[in-house]
Amino acid sequence: MTATTPSPSTASPGAKAPEFALPAVDGTGTISLEDYRGRSPLFLALFVGLWCPFCRRSIAQMATIEPALKEAGVETLCVVATPPENARLYFKYRPTRLRLAADPALNTHRAYGVPKPAPTPELMKELEEIRINPDGMFPRPLPVQEAAATVGKMDGYADNQTDQTDMERQWPQLKGQFLIDRDGTIRWANIECAEGLAGLGKFPSRDEILSAARALGA
Repeated sequence: MTATTPSPSTASPGAKAPEFALPAVDGTGTISLEDYRGRSPLFLALFVGLWCPFCRRSIAQMATIEPALKEAGVETLCVVATPPENARLYFKYRPTRLRLAADPALNTHRAYGVPKPAPTPELMKELEEIRINPDGMFPRPLPVQEAAATVGKMDGYADNQTDQTDMERQWPQLKGQFLIDRDGTIRWANIECAEGLAGLGKFPSRDEILSAARALGA
């Protein structure tokens, strides 16, 4: 593994999706992969904590895509790596119809093989030099820290102590998305930075996600 190319996920298309059971953010018990087996395909999006401005943006983006996924017969679950009570506080003021589960320990990320690069001197140097522009949201690519701060300012979001603790434990955990068929087999996967660190913060487009979902019925 190099600084620019994280090792690939072990949960690749064609593999059986790892099981999980996580607390529902809305407080209605536990959400598991078993809930969907034999009933519906699942689009599973694994995020880090709410300290991540790109995750907050991507969750909002998922809320606009979810109705089209449902129309295609696919359920959606977003996993947020923060304690349930912190997620509940956030979504109290930013309500969403998305189904949400909490996994502060990143156990689901581990199970699905989503990489957490080692913060080596080489990686740190590359992070200082790289410029990113996730989804073309800026007029020009920005340094990573400036890009994150800019999105936070645009959103008017202020981190709390839980966010700070999450960030210290989680960084530089990457994110991943998986399309799982009703039999529990992964049919599509996307891992952040699969093509290099310039992909930090980038989320699959609506067209990419819906194309993958529609291919299930092909």
